[in-house]
Amino acid sequence: MMVKRLTEDEVRDIARDILGLSNSDKVRAGVGQLTTFNQLGFSGVSDKPDGWYLPNNKAETAVILETKASYITLGKTQVDEILKNICITQTQYEKVVGVLYNGEDVRVFKGVEEVKTPKDLQEVKYYYSLFNIETIDKEHIYQLTARINNCLHFNFGIKNLYHRMIFTACALVAERYGAKLNQLKDRGYATFHTAIHSTLSKSLEKSRKQNNKIDILLEEYSGIKMNTTDNQEAINNFIDWVVEISECINSNEWNGEDVMGIFFNEFNRYKKKSEAGQIFTPEHITDFMYKILEINMDDYILDATCGSGGFLVKAMANMIHEAGGMGTKKATDIKSKQLYGIEFDREVYALACANMLIHKDGKTNLEQMDARTEKACEWIKGKNITKVLMNPPYENKYGCMTIVENVLDSVPAHTQCAFILPDKKLEKASKAQMKRILKNHRLRKVIKLPEDLFFGVGVTTSIFVFEAGVAQDGKEFFACYMESDGLATVKNKGRHDVYGKWAAIEANWVDVVEKQSGDDTCQWVNPAEHLSYQMPQKPFEIFEEDFRKTAMDYLMFQQGIDAKAFGEKLLDTAMYSSRVSADDESVTLTMQKGDDGNAED
Repeated sequence: MMVKRLTEDEVRDIARDILGLSNSDKVRAGVGQLTTFNQLGFSGVSDKPDGWYLPNNKAETAVILETKASYITLGKTQVDEILKNICITQTQYEKVVGVLYNGEDVRVFKGVEEVKTPKDLQEVKYYYSLFNIETIDKEHIYQLTARINNCLHFNFGIKNLYHRMIFTACALVAERYGAKLNQLKDRGYATFHTAIHSTLSKSLEKSRKQNNKIDILLEEYSGIKMNTTDNQEAINNFIDWVVEISECINSNEWNGEDVMGIFFNEFNRYKKKSEAGQIFTPEHITDFMYKILEINMDDYILDATCGSGGFLVKAMANMIHEAGGMGTKKATDIKSKQLYGIEFDREVYALACANMLIHKDGKTNLEQMDARTEKACEWIKGKNITKVLMNPPYENKYGCMTIVENVLDSVPAHTQCAFILPDKKLEKASKAQMKRILKNHRLRKVIKLPEDLFFGVGVTTSIFVFEAGVAQDGKEFFACYMESDGLATVKNKGRHDVYGKWAAIEANWVDVVEKQSGDDTCQWVNPAEHLSYQMPQKPFEIFEEDFRKTAMDYLMFQQGIDAKAFGEKLLDTAMYSSRVSADDESVTLTMQKGDDGNAED
């Protein structure tokens, strides 16, 4: 099929419509062939841009467009042209973004430096926002979250950890949906509480029609009880902290862990394991799993035991970053159509709903159901999942391997599925179940994780990567051991990358897993023998001292001598019947001689 070639005029018209270049009282914007920079206020410059976005306030960001016909490759000549126009614009605007477009390809320059952006042309607000990114102070978010937790615990008397999390999450959702919590300071607790409930109820009305289980969030919020609500200073502080966190969430610098990941990790630090058998996955490991599965912005992600949504939020952040940021059209699709989660525990499900709602989308793709059931299998089958990221509850009473098998059976063939499980979980599963699983699915990779990863929980884990719908057929699987992640334990804050080692460690292990080589721990394992990474056995060594000891033990045995009693007597004699001399570097014991001139026994 022939693809129609677009003329430069046609490309320019398309760019005008997508970018939305039109004049207003605050900006001169448009496209054309005849308008010169001189006419746009750059005195004496006769060059002609193809498009322009020039704010009246010259402290703001300007955008300059250069278009070409679709058959013209955007090479050095074209780049030189857009850079020249950027430099002209920089005589009046410090912040200038240049966009080079031929109807198919886009190249973008922030100043004179080319930057990575979405492959499709975006609205002009996306491009001028490239200069408006503010770095999030992660340490400050940790501090705010710790203050919130302590405030709710000690000033309000909310003893239940999940209730503290749900209350905070609901306040964040309400702020995102226009509650304007700052205006509720000094107005008492009842007004504050009602405003949050009212905002949630009204804002989620449309969502409730699509998914009536969203009511669980409101019900859980309404059921939270407090010991005291008359501390107005504590209420005001809580509002300030929530508003400050909320302001960070839509930043293009948000990477999943920066805001909500920090929020949930900080709360979960006080309770490593829930009553439902959940162990919350450290944020850096969710990112690592995302990368080793080679997930991209077009994937459809499932977590069938999603907890508070850590894997889904991390996937959302990475996919949106690849798409070019929060302001892109693709970001809306990712949030609303490409993330799917199941959670059985009611309180945790409410947290997951809140976590996704804070990002304005994704809420209708969460279901409160039991991943062990046929109902869950049917739900998964209807979602066209392409990648699975999960950390299911480990105990058999919560159906760990049943959940794993259900997911593998319900996703399309060749779907890559990564599960965090205890190291020996597959080997301890029933032989009949593992025979069934490996008959239908293939274990591809096992990455043993650092033994101190789940700080304080007392379980060692591995990532098990399966390819669904492909039989094992006795084929070996790749395994390796990430002995350390470089994180250190910080007093009262859990494990953190305080020495900045993780980025390099992660990059190395992503490379090792992709190439399936490059580290001394790499091995290929026969599934008929083992279903886990095999720790190398220390080589057998024997020394002359070992031989002497064994021979001596045997001789004493023949003579009926109690080796233990003899050893104790010999030690006492050496220690307490000897002459002791010492210098700066050593202590010497000399055996005393008996009356016959021989050394004492």
